[in-house]
Amino acid sequence: MKELHILFTGVGRRIELIQAFRQAALVLDCNLKIYGADMAGTAPALAYCDFTRKVCGMKEASYISELTEICRKDKIDLLIPTIDTDLLVLAERKAEIEAVGTIVLISAPDKIRICRDKNNTSQFFVDCGLKAPMPVNDYRLYNGDFPAFIKPKDGSSSINAFKVDTPEELPVYAEQIEDYIVQPFVAGTEYTIDIFCDFNGEPVYIVPRERMQVRAGEVLKTKICLDRKMIEEAKALIKEFKPCGPMTVQLIRDDKTREDFYIEINPRYGGGAPLSMKAGARSAETVLKMLLGEKTSYSEFGIEDGAVYSRFDQSVCITEGKGQIKGVIFDLDDTLYSEKEYVRSGYKAVSDYLGGGYEEMLWSFFEAGKPAIDELLKELNCDGEKDKVLSVYRSHKPDIHLFPGVAEMICDLKSRGVKVGIITDGRPEGQRNKLEALGLNVDDVIITDELGGIQFRKPCDIAFRIMIMRWRLNPADIVYVGDNPVKDFHAPQQLGMRSVYFANQDGLYQERMDVGCPSVNSIEKLRMFVKEIR
Repeated sequence: MKELHILFTGVGRRIELIQAFRQAALVLDCNLKIYGADMAGTAPALAYCDFTRKVCGMKEASYISELTEICRKDKIDLLIPTIDTDLLVLAERKAEIEAVGTIVLISAPDKIRICRDKNNTSQFFVDCGLKAPMPVNDYRLYNGDFPAFIKPKDGSSSINAFKVDTPEELPVYAEQIEDYIVQPFVAGTEYTIDIFCDFNGEPVYIVPRERMQVRAGEVLKTKICLDRKMIEEAKALIKEFKPCGPMTVQLIRDDKTREDFYIEINPRYGGGAPLSMKAGARSAETVLKMLLGEKTSYSEFGIEDGAVYSRFDQSVCITEGKGQIKGVIFDLDDTLYSEKEYVRSGYKAVSDYLGGGYEEMLWSFFEAGKPAIDELLKELNCDGEKDKVLSVYRSHKPDIHLFPGVAEMICDLKSRGVKVGIITDGRPEGQRNKLEALGLNVDDVIITDELGGIQFRKPCDIAFRIMIMRWRLNPADIVYVGDNPVKDFHAPQQLGMRSVYFANQDGLYQERMDVGCPSVNSIEKLRMFVKEIR
């Protein structure tokens, strides 16, 4: 299956959203790489992305050109914005990004403008046949009842939004807010409708949910309510708006009259959208299916009406500090020994099996970036031998050696009472043969494939969780050392471990990246770093 690349802009705290896409890829057996764009490089959700890309501020002139270059270089299939301030510039310049082959999951510019101005939003609701509290832009022109409600014309997250109980309070609040609107306050139960449409604006999921508890405009507790009236009202809205991808709509239902008053549209994934996904509206899976060319259709099947979800905060270490270390986990391949040495050893075993004299030919194919065994068998007209030859390569007893200084480094750690372990990916038989050949003296070894298959390979965090539980240590007291920035450091960082990037100059993985942790480029420097661990 094609490898898909998705870029989230303004990634911020959208960990649940990223996890939803990660889980969707797992369900669909899809090879997904997630990229996160951030200006400061300290957003917590970046720890859950496969790759981090720093960009300038969204209001800067070079923002779109920087995003376009990222999309071109990283072959991004889909760009997903997550915050309001990003939407209009992306909608207006969508064609520039899509010219490099990236789909931008954003609605049309005229619709985005409707959402960015609360005056237009209220009128749009009315034009769709829905009810909305109509605003004025000058508190002196407000002649409605009290309490009233005042908020920024283009605000979000309930920032500077206030209930105004009396006419005397209104000018006081108006002085605090620049470019505001005033509208009647609607008392009742608040709801969000999570909507997801295909690229053509046709609905796939419509999920109303009650906002049972809210903090700073974002839901903390919600109840799924497949209310027929709200769903039909949402369909009327979708017909006129034609959203591309996700949209969240907020309304208040008058508890006495049962009338719905619509107050806001956010044409993006709302902060609570993953809750609807958990309830069965699997829009992340739908996104991946659409990218793979599959057709979609409207469905309410499997959505858990009445389900209640609650959310919580969790910390992620962005910048590591210093502290006592009680355990060190090493990667194996290209961290403790040279994987090229293993490849050469395997080629010798293959050459011997085929009669000898083919080692250098195999190595030349390898250095050229070609599948060496396939190329050799093609030269020898022995394609029928491939399964047996691969078995010889994978099961051979390798002639490999630890990097100089590794054994002493491990011995020093153990002598100080520091736990030492290895977490490695790969076929169990081959990895066991490597460990035996290297004669490593460590406390624990986990071969991820032995846990249940390749889906447990890094960046999956299960092996790390198991090691933590075995050792009964706090993750902050453990250091992980690895060489592959693409997959090695996500799980340790998410779990709160410290990490060291061994930038192996002669490793199979040649690309160097900033992975947000200390980096060393030799075993001697790694030994010095580990020696200082207390």
